[in-house]
Amino acid sequence: MRVAFVIAGKDLRQQLRNHTMLLFAVVLPLGLAFLFSTVLGDPAAGFQARYVVADEDRGPAATAFVDEVLGEVAADSTFEVERVGSAGEAVRLVDAGDADAAFVVPAGFSADVAGGRTATLQVVGGADSRIAAYVARVIADWYATDVRSAQLAVALTQAGGTVVDDPAQLAARAQAEPVPLSVATAATAADRALDSRTYYPAGMAAFFLFFVAMLSVGGILAERGDRTLARLLAAPAPRSAILAGKLLGGVAIGVVAMSVLIGASTLLLGASWGPPLGVAALAVALVLAATGLMALVATAAPSSEHATGLMSGLAVLLGMFGGSFAPLAQLGGLAAVSYATPHRWFLQGLSDLASGGPVAVLGPVAVLLGVAAVSLGLTLRLGKLVAL
Repeated sequence: MRVAFVIAGKDLRQQLRNHTMLLFAVVLPLGLAFLFSTVLGDPAAGFQARYVVADEDRGPAATAFVDEVLGEVAADSTFEVERVGSAGEAVRLVDAGDADAAFVVPAGFSADVAGGRTATLQVVGGADSRIAAYVARVIADWYATDVRSAQLAVALTQAGGTVVDDPAQLAARAQAEPVPLSVATAATAADRALDSRTYYPAGMAAFFLFFVAMLSVGGILAERGDRTLARLLAAPAPRSAILAGKLLGGVAIGVVAMSVLIGASTLLLGASWGPPLGVAALAVALVLAATGLMALVATAAPSSEHATGLMSGLAVLLGMFGGSFAPLAQLGGLAAVSYATPHRWFLQGLSDLASGGPVAVLGPVAVLLGVAAVSLGLTLRLGKLVAL
């Protein structure tokens, strides 16, 4: 074991003097984190939407929708709801791009609701604001479901023979009751809890950590290519200890890089990473996973050139689908792929840490350590990384 620590210490000192390592470990992550947080803003801020509503009915059911449902929407700081006089004016505002979507409550809407007939609530969406229009349809669908529930309750009461007031009056009173509703955009835990000053430094740290690990593993490949590794293998030390030392050196470099990034982003960018113990557990687990994956890819590659290309491609793909560059909610259906990336679990762990304390990161840390155990275990077992 002493041999492994000696080799790791030597590699660490050597890599700390490597300008390329410094560029990928500190300069680029901090620079891009500052750029993204400044230009792109807060990923948890949600989107702005402006809605208009034309109430041509003004009955109890229409009033419940406009005052209660859309009133709750208007109370959200990211939404704006404006009343207009007619359906024509509402459509005109949407067509002109002055509103993202319009709600039109036609005349006779409340009477249809009270009478148990089909009531139509029209939503007009703008072509340039599809997300806002989709949210508008969700709001209308929710209210329609509530209306159908009230009508069904009245029908079942009548069918059961229970003596009640006039069904039309009962339905009208049911619809006049306050409607509980909260509207929010879909977002993952990582998107909600981390502001831009923390999200982008964390995303960039995870992304470039894989390049740091690639450079560390690439150093082993370079030593193998220029035959300096042969002299080390000729020493009276087990090959497994030499490989373990090389990998341990890469882990040490990654831990130093993450420590510098966390400290620098906190001081220079105002990032708030959370309780130190939980952050340290996540960072070390991510370093182990990154080192293991890069080492395993290099082990499986047929040549050093192939290994460099595969490691670079893997680092980019994992960063893209893991949420390093953009909130996962923006990936749509592809967000499911993020569960296969260490980046996703690292960012989710930071989010859980912000809301639940150090114990909340046990799940993400366990996943990252599982990836590390499998990849590092296979790398050590195969032993091809230091084979000549």
